[in-house]
Amino acid sequence: MAHPLLQFNENGIYCSAGDFYIDPWRPVDDAVLTHAHSDHARWGSKRYLAHDLSREVLKYRLGDIALETIGYGETVYKNGVKISFYPAGHVIGSAQVRVEHKGNVWVVSGDYKLEDDGVCAPFEPVKCHTFISECTFGMPVYKWKSPKEIHDDINNWWRKNKEEGKNSVIAGYSLGKAQRILQHLDLSIGKVFLHGVIANTNEALVRNGIKLQETTRITSETSKEEIKGAMIICPPSALGSPWIRKFQPYSFGYCSGWMSLRGAKRRMAADRGFVLSDHADWDGLIQAIDATQCECVCLTHGYTASFTRYLNEIGFDAHEAHTYYGGDEASEEDQLPTDIVDSEGDVIKDKEVSDTREAEEL
Repeated sequence: MAHPLLQFNENGIYCSAGDFYIDPWRPVDDAVLTHAHSDHARWGSKRYLAHDLSREVLKYRLGDIALETIGYGETVYKNGVKISFYPAGHVIGSAQVRVEHKGNVWVVSGDYKLEDDGVCAPFEPVKCHTFISECTFGMPVYKWKSPKEIHDDINNWWRKNKEEGKNSVIAGYSLGKAQRILQHLDLSIGKVFLHGVIANTNEALVRNGIKLQETTRITSETSKEEIKGAMIICPPSALGSPWIRKFQPYSFGYCSGWMSLRGAKRRMAADRGFVLSDHADWDGLIQAIDATQCECVCLTHGYTASFTRYLNEIGFDAHEAHTYYGGDEASEEDQLPTDIVDSEGDVIKDKEVSDTREAEEL
């Protein structure tokens, strides 16, 4: 890689020309953030730059920080380096960070997906010389069905549970998955209740101007009669807790791309597994990388070794990069994110899993 505009060091992805970091995992002076998930947005830096729609969630998660925000397509300069944001399609407020200096263009994608989920701004490919990409689901076994099919399955499951006198409890991380589940629920079936962490996140998004479907926060005063036949959205950390037991009788559903693996539903003690991911699948990763027309690819987290080999075999100049990312969907599955799987999706070997956790799990 000639003339590296961005470099990986002990603090994160560093731009020496602009003297700033993108998604640093240690406190720095200037942090540019792709999105508000805790593995990409960490506390302790002096100054932050993020997308407008991340503002209130970042304040909720990180507290009183020095935060500047800009919209998609807007530009700021740091020491002569041009920085602009483009939609990543991952969660509300997620952005790809385009960095340009002396004609050299790099794009840090953060996390992304290509499907338009109807909740966040859809992914836009950005042409560049070097593309820094995740590959959370960088194996051919991961191929998503249409989002509509999955949301129809969730509504039909809820409807059936209500007919059988059960409540429906569904798990998804608090920023991204929870809003995606909520916005596609059929409220003619019943009421929707939220775990406090998800209610707090939604309130932050509403303060940022996001419109969400009507819900009710669950409190200690919420009665069993109120929630009868309801849909209850909770974070994965609620699984097995005393909080979840009060909703009996209930059916438990889990939303994650990892539900495409055989045995994943059993390992998460779920009655139903819904393959719903906020990350690109195998085809989406390749499509996104190809659309950038990049000369070089850096892979930051996921199946980096095998995906790097594959990209090099088909003509890309691909490299692995060690980072501390992978803490949203990747941390919720109890080693599932780093499993080695065969072509049928069976787990054949577990590797060490990152100890990074979503904010609600700390």
